[in-house]
Amino acid sequence: MFIVHVHVHVKPESIEAFKEATQENARNSVREPGIARFDVIQQRDDPTKFVLVECYRTESDPGEHKKTAHYAKWRDTVADMMAEPRSSIKYDNHFPKDEGW
Repeated sequence: MFIVHVHVHVKPESIEAFKEATQENARNSVREPGIARFDVIQQRDDPTKFVLVECYRTESDPGEHKKTAHYAKWRDTVADMMAEPRSSIKYDNHFPKDEGW
């Protein structure tokens, strides 16, 4: 499994609109065959900060995700809601997984 954490800092006045747009994207994303899980989490002590936890089946699946209409709609909808450019960190999963690592 290939996991991406997307860190997003949203303008305070855009929190609710961002949540709505991101939840719509997540609902559509989990229907993609290459996505095993897609979580939207909000920081408790700073509600302007979110992390999208995207769990892909293979390393090529994020590229397929970015070709979807729902991703393009989300990207364009939330662009002006961000207080700063989003960033991402990529991870490899080690558990649960086969013991070959």
